[in-house]
Amino acid sequence: MSAARDVAYTVIRAVAEDDAYANLLLPRELERARLSTADAALATELTYGTLRRVGTYDAIIEMAASRAASEIDAAVLDALRLGTHQLLATRVPSHAAVHETVDLVGRVAGRRATGFANAVLRRVSEREEEEWLTRIEDAARSDDERLSVRYAHPVWIIRAFRRALAAEAREDELLDLLAADNAAPTVTLAALPGVGEIPEGSERTPYSPIGFRLAGGDPDRIVRGSGGAVRVQDEGSQLAALALSRALPVRSGELWLDLCAAPGGKTAVLAAEAVAHGARLEANELSAARARLVRQSVAAVPIEVPVSEEDGRTRAGRGVYDRILVDAPCTGLGALRRRPEARWRKAPADVPELTQLQTELLTAAVSALAPGGVVAYVTCSPHLAETAGVVAEVQRHFGAELTQLDAREVLSSVAGDDLDLSAPADGSGRAQLWPHRHGTDAMSIWLLRRS
Repeated sequence: MSAARDVAYTVIRAVAEDDAYANLLLPRELERARLSTADAALATELTYGTLRRVGTYDAIIEMAASRAASEIDAAVLDALRLGTHQLLATRVPSHAAVHETVDLVGRVAGRRATGFANAVLRRVSEREEEEWLTRIEDAARSDDERLSVRYAHPVWIIRAFRRALAAEAREDELLDLLAADNAAPTVTLAALPGVGEIPEGSERTPYSPIGFRLAGGDPDRIVRGSGGAVRVQDEGSQLAALALSRALPVRSGELWLDLCAAPGGKTAVLAAEAVAHGARLEANELSAARARLVRQSVAAVPIEVPVSEEDGRTRAGRGVYDRILVDAPCTGLGALRRRPEARWRKAPADVPELTQLQTELLTAAVSALAPGGVVAYVTCSPHLAETAGVVAEVQRHFGAELTQLDAREVLSSVAGDDLDLSAPADGSGRAQLWPHRHGTDAMSIWLLRRS
């Protein structure tokens, strides 16, 4: 267990100290440590399980320590979070969890901190998880705070989810959504259309025609062996790209643009679709490092995809493109299953700045559309300010020049099964995917056409 715990702690500290992304750092740490399959699985569970429930574990640690989490040394606090997760949510024996965590504290913070850590963890071990949850729920000041403690989501995110579900008259699904966010997602892969092949014996995804899940085996081996023609990609991400390429029949020679392309999963799907239909594709990504990821993502597709490194708000031009994907920077609230630390990293104050950027990017994209062109506005967030609010602002700017296509109808024509997409109360054509309902990230998809 020690090696798995050390990998988990390294990643957890990097997330807290350096704003690292666990989903990017953990695979590198696992490869460096050369863990067995079982130990790698344990390290993954310890990492994501701890990061997912930081807020809840901090409340428990505060009760056990009789002091605020902010008053505890950061390195010690991360070790206590990891130890608390082992005590309350894994099968690791209590004595082993306490002993190894105290040993870890001694190595990272010195012997003087070990007595404190030992006392806190032993108090934590005196109660089962449900008893701790009941105690901290009893101390909560509101129903939303009680939900925050039990489901490990900040209050502001709970309220944003409730409003987004209420816009579909399905607010009674809130608890299912919160629970789905705390469940580890299954690995979904995509075989680029016309380029990659779905392996025999794989389970086809219910909605995306290019998606599948392995019955067993190592996804990385399949991905590496395909040379990039097969990739790990959420089914919702696959559908977002296909919504644009299949929104209308493609005329040969069309010019497409992926305006905010990194890391390139949707770009690769669009590139494969462009080859199949005789279209051309360009991509753009402001960050040079992330632009390299885009170039790598399309390397397996037999088409040249120029990748520019410019600000998307000034890159697009005017009246040039037939289809544009705006996969806008957002809070990422729809991907909390895969990026559990994001829930503790974002704050309500982040939303206004993001919505301004999203509005400017979408405005630039619409201006760059040729007559009759379509832009897909996509966010991995269901937050209404980032979705309905942004689109409403852009539509006010363009007036009758901009109309909505029914994204739900388009996705239903692409999907193999009934998607169960609710019509928003505002009458828009938005398609909203959900983790608890579709098993995908909470992807919001709009299709806007310039007259």
